[in-house]
Amino acid sequence: MIRLGSLAGYPFEGPRLLGGWTPPATAAVYAILYKPEPDTKPERYAVIYVGHSGDLSTERFPFRHPRAACWVRRAGSKWKVYIATYEVPGGGPGHREQITRELAAVYQPRCNTEQYSQSWEDRWIGEYSAAPNTGPLAPRGPDQA
Repeated sequence: MIRLGSLAGYPFEGPRLLGGWTPPATAAVYAILYKPEPDTKPERYAVIYVGHSGDLSTERFPFRHPRAACWVRRAGSKWKVYIATYEVPGGGPGHREQITRELAAVYQPRCNTEQYSQSWEDRWIGEYSAAPNTGPLAPRGPDQA
């Protein structure tokens, strides 16, 4: 198990070597990974692609996926590409998409064609400021509501 995402993260199964992996017919978010420093830090992975599917068995894994050439190029060999999957409990397509976008914003995976930012802009909901409440509270009597 590997945890991916912001804060506590999501518990992904794997990583598993993608070559030889048989994808299950299940809905999940998936992350494609490789080891950037396999000799000195063999336990460390880098995320190079994130996606989601309503059925992993239809994603053309291991290497007929439309972005597979990018994965192999980044990893250096098809035998250095890994996959981790997360079956979102009770999650529908919208929830899987939301998690995928969050992961793309966190990791900025180079093999994803769409990139997302973690930034927040005031124009999205407007600016907000509150005047400080520094005065003492006035006691209320029984006839004051």
